[in-house]
Amino acid sequence: MYIIIFFIAHWFISLFVQTFFLHRYASHKMFHLNSFWYKFFYILTYVGQGASYLKPKAYAIMHRMHHAFSDTEKDPHSPHFFEDVFQMMWNTRGTYHIFEKDLEQPEPQFRGDYAEWKLIDDLGTSVFSRVLFSLGYVAFYVAFATQWWMWLLLPFHFVMGPLHGAIVNWCGHKYGYSNFDNDDKSKNTTPFDFLMLGELFQNNHHKFPNSANFAKKWFEIDPVYPVLKVMHWCRIIRLKKV
Repeated sequence: MYIIIFFIAHWFISLFVQTFFLHRYASHKMFHLNSFWYKFFYILTYVGQGASYLKPKAYAIMHRMHHAFSDTEKDPHSPHFFEDVFQMMWNTRGTYHIFEKDLEQPEPQFRGDYAEWKLIDDLGTSVFSRVLFSLGYVAFYVAFATQWWMWLLLPFHFVMGPLHGAIVNWCGHKYGYSNFDNDDKSKNTTPFDFLMLGELFQNNHHKFPNSANFAKKWFEIDPVYPVLKVMHWCRIIRLKKV
């Protein structure tokens, strides 16, 4: 039971910081954060993603490219140029590495207004940190796994951040329905997107990239948007008017 709780907690904490901090904040600046909450959610992103920590600056650059070049050859992770999701993930990893290590500068329109904290970024992307988190996951399974099949869940912890990105970009541009013609292949995979916290409303999001609510039809539910509204009322964030 502890293993299942741990897996579910890691899944949703990692997914939340990706959609809240990396996507809606670092990439689109849908809301404002003061200094305290900025550092709090930066650290939470590091802890939540753990071994698969994604540098916010690199994530933001790639996501901006994804919007500008959606489903074209310049899109860093369109599923329509790869035979399977693993090839797409490998290609995405290569592009991400370039911007994580600052080996190249992105095109001018994708630069600036980054979320950066050198201390956390250097720590989170270090081999030491990734190995330490990985050993922690293994130790937890050694202590609490009681069935052989539980060990099948362990590898997912090592790649949790990229795994969520792969699911969103693969499914969100191949399967589902479209509310809008965006001149790309973006889809809304499901109208009740709880398992991916609203990230699979890709068609809606590509139409309204700066809207904090990814759901647009009456039957669609973005579970993160009500959380953002509560945070806004509590003055943790300040939502921007679109």
